[in-house]
Amino acid sequence: MRVLVGIPVYNEERHVARVVAQAHRYVEDILIVDDGSTDRTGDILSETPGVVILRHPENRGYGQSLIDAFQYACRHRYDWLITLDSDDQHEPARIPAFIERASQDDVDVVSGSRYLVDLPGNTPAPEDRRRINTRITPMLNRILGLSLTDAFCGFKAYRVEAVARLPLTVAGYAFPMQFWAQAAVQGLRIRELPVPLIYNDPNRSFGAELDDPGTRLRHYIDVFIESYRAATSTRRLAAG
Repeated sequence: MRVLVGIPVYNEERHVARVVAQAHRYVEDILIVDDGSTDRTGDILSETPGVVILRHPENRGYGQSLIDAFQYACRHRYDWLITLDSDDQHEPARIPAFIERASQDDVDVVSGSRYLVDLPGNTPAPEDRRRINTRITPMLNRILGLSLTDAFCGFKAYRVEAVARLPLTVAGYAFPMQFWAQAAVQGLRIRELPVPLIYNDPNRSFGAELDDPGTRLRHYIDVFIESYRAATSTRRLAAG
């Protein structure tokens, strides 16, 4: 089983070298998508051995970084892509657990969940993020027939062949809304895996108007509704 670790990065000069070094303990192949960083992240990555770097000339969004990682994994014939964030909120030591779960034949997406199990050392989630998650996750479950406990965790393992069937286009932070809609409609097999709840920077910006929790929630819902309608329409057309 060929496994690629993909790490989206934007202005993570404090953490990225350490995260990459820790990930290298468990996997050989690491892809960094530098989403137009303006701090020293680019220089640090240039001095980091053993990684492939895709650079965006300007910030294109978290979702676009993931889409680029999917496309790279597909072009280079990897079996699985494991994604984790570069801000020290995902523990690379959990990578072997994702690989072990991915090696089983009953799953296409292994999704990290910070709420499936209350792990030792968990930190409190920022209130606005927890509130949005508790609004969005039950909505997805109800409409899509899923049983998620965490709709927004970026620590995941994806079967590359399965994700290649999804026409993913949402470039920003609402990417998970489109992903879950398409994955469910396409019948991808989804399993959750407990991961720690760690927030090192609860004040991280989502950019412009999305820093307002109400605006962000409405945006997520709008993207989900549009994505679900498009996915179900495409499915009906394909069925003839």
